[in-house]
Amino acid sequence: MLAPAHSSHVEVNGVSLRLLEWQPDRHDSRPAIVLVHGLASNALLWQGVAVELSSRGHHVVAVDQRGHGRSEKPDGGYDMVTVTADLAALLDVLSNRGLERPVVAGQSWGGNVVIELAHRHPDKTRGVVAVDGGFLELSTHFPEWNDCERALTPPNLLGTPATRMRDYMRAAHPDWPESGIDVQMGNFEVLEDGTIRPWLSLDRHLQILRGLWEHRPSELFPAITAPVLFTPADSNNGVFAATKRQSVTRALEVLPRSRVEWFHGADHDLHAQHPERFADVVSRAIDDGFFS
Repeated sequence: MLAPAHSSHVEVNGVSLRLLEWQPDRHDSRPAIVLVHGLASNALLWQGVAVELSSRGHHVVAVDQRGHGRSEKPDGGYDMVTVTADLAALLDVLSNRGLERPVVAGQSWGGNVVIELAHRHPDKTRGVVAVDGGFLELSTHFPEWNDCERALTPPNLLGTPATRMRDYMRAAHPDWPESGIDVQMGNFEVLEDGTIRPWLSLDRHLQILRGLWEHRPSELFPAITAPVLFTPADSNNGVFAATKRQSVTRALEVLPRSRVEWFHGADHDLHAQHPERFADVVSRAIDDGFFS
């Protein structure tokens, strides 16, 4: 498994967040890129993408959002406004280090977070990439929160042997590289008895889910001036499979500057499944001036 170049913590909004950084292989003033994971995920899931992008000359930073991975886990602050404020504050820290106005990519819930960022803080980024997210409106599918909570509460994995979880992931994702399985296991703490415990607790998971259920990105799109690149997975799996193409099409119609690159047959975690292709899509958008 490839190791990240550097791991550190920064404090933003009173919360300590873990960062992973990959220095570029060459120095030719290419834009920095910040990567934001999805719900119950972790920064390491971006590792394959980050290695590819750093080899193309980008300084890459991935963050464990509050409550996730090796970041601090406060009891509250999991609504969309607060987690977006965390990200905006992180961008200020990075700007002070010379990484000004990066391209910011977020997956799933993280895709909605970067859309909120583009709406609230367009001056802090060159543009955003929404990876199989950014258009998610859970209330469309679940008008009542109780129905959403019932349908999307995750299974209780506490006490599952780590070896069994790894075997399950391999079976569920047979076309993933082994490195993708390794970083997916980073969603869990492995206890002394060999069993796992999710880094994100159930109560915090449900707070985030409620914030996502309340989020209405379609109402923000007309006012977003930053470029938005959607990279949705075109598959038949997941809550949004039936309406995804329609949601993305509507977003493209109203966003002042946007484009889409579909990943046909890809999983929801397409960045871990196809890191080289995803890096190519982002790098090409930067090279052709989309994020200028």
